[in-house]
Amino acid sequence: MMTADPPITPSVPDSKPLPRRGLGRRPSITREDLIAAAMALLGPNRSVSTLGLREVTREAGIAPNSFYRHFRDIDELAVTLIERAGASLRTVIGQARHRATSGHSVVRSSVEAFFDRLRADDKFLHLLLREGLAGSDAYKHAVDAQLRFFEEELREDLVRLAETTGIPLHAPDLVARAITRLVFAVGASAMDLPPERDAGQIDELTTMVKMIVIGARGISAKASATSRPA
Repeated sequence: MMTADPPITPSVPDSKPLPRRGLGRRPSITREDLIAAAMALLGPNRSVSTLGLREVTREAGIAPNSFYRHFRDIDELAVTLIERAGASLRTVIGQARHRATSGHSVVRSSVEAFFDRLRADDKFLHLLLREGLAGSDAYKHAVDAQLRFFEEELREDLVRLAETTGIPLHAPDLVARAITRLVFAVGASAMDLPPERDAGQIDELTTMVKMIVIGARGISAKASATSRPA
């Protein structure tokens, strides 16, 4: 959707900043340049749905018509940003899970990594959390698709953990969904809270995730016990 261009508040994108432009427009531009320009325009409280095509192309230093060489419309750019946000966060959380040791649980490592990105002014993460709550239906669907990727990766980890420990887990797909939705709900509310409260939130969220896992193990154990012949 195209909207009227709101006043631009300069901000620093997470990706490499675009080079300073002189007078006139840039002779050529890449898809990544447009993504960087859009991210530069987004702030903590600004939805991607408010971006205007002319605003983005002005930030990128190209003529509006050149935009269509890379994206069908502004909505396609917005969905691309959401997809990029999901891939970026999955990489961070995946690395945290693999770095976890026996002395530092996978759950806590993942929760801490999530909060680290939240407080690092990660525009991609803020975009993902914000559009999942207040974006248009199309953007919410795009966020939901990213959450399903998280759920599938977590489900695979939970199945491997159950096989390694020999402790069966009831409905790993539902467990993964419950954990993913819980973490993102807490993250969305944490964006508006002072960082001083992070330690308590990390403790609480870690405990809640463990409760979900322990509960699923309990359901599996109970089902196994009742199915045994007397």
